Amino acid sequence: MGVFVAQVRPRWSDMDLYGHVNHARTVTLLEEARIQLLFAEAARHGAEDMARGLVVARLVVDYHAPLLADGREIRVEMAVREMRAASFVLDYNVHCGPSESDSLAATAETMLVTYDTTATRPRRLSEAERDFLAAWRAESV
Repeated sequence: MGVFVAQVRPRWSDMDLYGHVNHARTVTLLEEARIQLLFAEAARHGAEDMARGLVVARLVVDYHAPLLADGREIRVEMAVREMRAASFVLDYNVHCGPSESDSLAATAETMLVTYDTTATRPRRLSEAERDFLAAWRAESV
């Protein structure tokens, strides 16, 4: 499969004084896209345990163009770059609109750790989670 594509819609309230979607709201849009992949899509493929405990250990966002709340959805492409025993890195390309041809607004990466909320500590990826993530593995988005 390689790259998962999510469509999310910035809201009017996401914009800052300069008319751009601000950093905190951009991070929220990344989260909304990530949920489509790691919760909804994962559950469809038998990896529903992922939704029971995941934490963001690291987040990096690089901006390339302003992201606007103009009523259109934006395209968020995601791919798994790296997997370890209890973590993985997800890469993102965020486009200014819904199409692959829309300009690139941001690139980002998150390191996510599978987490046991009962024991309050990281846990190993299950075989189902590994298989699911491997299907979305790519060299880069």
